[in-house]
Amino acid sequence: MKKTTSVVQMQPKRSDISIASHIREVLRALGEDPEREGLNVTPARSEKALRYLTSGYTADVDKIVNDALFDVKYDEVVIVRDIEFFSLCEHHLLPFFGKMHVAYLPDSKVIGLSKIPRIVDAFARRLQIQERLTQEVAETIQRLVNPRGVGVICEARHFCMMMRGVEKQHSGAITSAMLGAFRNNKETRNELLSLVGQRSTTI
Repeated sequence: MKKTTSVVQMQPKRSDISIASHIREVLRALGEDPEREGLNVTPARSEKALRYLTSGYTADVDKIVNDALFDVKYDEVVIVRDIEFFSLCEHHLLPFFGKMHVAYLPDSKVIGLSKIPRIVDAFARRLQIQERLTQEVAETIQRLVNPRGVGVICEARHFCMMMRGVEKQHSGAITSAMLGAFRNNKETRNELLSLVGQRSTTI
């Protein structure tokens, strides 16, 4: 049987190479003078920003969750809605942003509610595509909590569509990842979609 590797396990190593020096050369290639006032500190600022926006590469999800897993007899859907996130599209290094709704159907354990947004951030702060980001969050909740099902819905707007290419400023994308009961049981899946749709706010 062919072995498959979960997307949540694929994580490149961080480099100590100076990003600022390369940003300086990019500015020159664009026809700018990186030494002029207004740009002379930009390479260092840009490096600091990029390292923060991709800090998810060094995030340890197990340490983020720590001991916030609890034995609880609860068999109804748990949903954390409207989790705001910001990420960078790996195709153009432009931002995409939006909201994620994360739900799971407990078996014998629940996870501290504040840990779910932290898990979202751990994967959003990497070079991403929306589809993979959605799947990674779902697979991580499944691995950590081992619930009967996980459902993740992600709504986002992409600057690579808004600022370039088709330049459609009001277009958005919706992706979902359904595992276990949310994939196999239509009634459970419809309940999730109904709950997420209630009092829905625009991005």
